[in-house]
Amino acid sequence: MPNIKSAKKRVLVNERKALRNKMEKSALKTSLKKFDAAVAEGNRSEADVAYKAAVKAVDKAAAKGLMHKNNAAHKKSHMTVKLNKIG
Repeated sequence: MPNIKSAKKRVLVNERKALRNKMEKSALKTSLKKFDAAVAEGNRSEADVAYKAAVKAVDKAAAKGLMHKNNAAHKKSHMTVKLNKIG
């Protein structure tokens, strides 16, 4: 445990930020899983709604720095391909 007051504060702030990042990553993964489940069912209308939510979540995560912008583009591209295969 740090002795300096500013270092103590840094530890507390970093814990809060880590928790927030963990929650946001978990929410992102949930939206991606919902999209994959809708695609697996083959339900186009449900997949469209899940796709829009997942793309929005991926864009937000990339903007916040939770994932790299190229990783976000990769995920969105793969989701689009999966959605178009449903037909």
